[in-house]
Amino acid sequence: MAGKQQAGGRRPGTPGAFSRWTQHRMNARMNRKVRRGRGSFMGMDVLILNTVGSRSGQPRETPVAWFPDEGDSRLIVASGGGSRNPDWFDNLMAHPDRASIELPGEEPRPVTPQQLEGGERERAWQRIAEAQPRIAKYQSKSDRQYPVVRLTQR
Repeated sequence: MAGKQQAGGRRPGTPGAFSRWTQHRMNARMNRKVRRGRGSFMGMDVLILNTVGSRSGQPRETPVAWFPDEGDSRLIVASGGGSRNPDWFDNLMAHPDRASIELPGEEPRPVTPQQLEGGERERAWQRIAEAQPRIAKYQSKSDRQYPVVRLTQR
């Protein structure tokens, strides 16, 4: 049922307060590492994705694993490990014109996001899965298809 909430006013699949607090702390630590020029986690390259909250309008900074694409573009996967897309994906799609990325030790640069579909998504997914089989394993356990987004510098 759409809009059904759990005890405490949360939607099913939405993390609780402690989980959100822990994630916020981990993200802040990873962001500091990226800004100091060290942008990897569990064998994956990491960038900081700057978005604007889809409802709040507030700036958001999220460390996200990225994969090389053609030219200066990068691919990111909206896995989030749950039954719904991560908040950063909703924020990115709500305000694509306000997105930017920070690569390790570099200043923010504006990007244009494009959610990949069909054959284009499948080709990108194959490259991502080959580079990081862990992500393909997570996908196989999910009831949703993870969105793949191309970030192209403006």
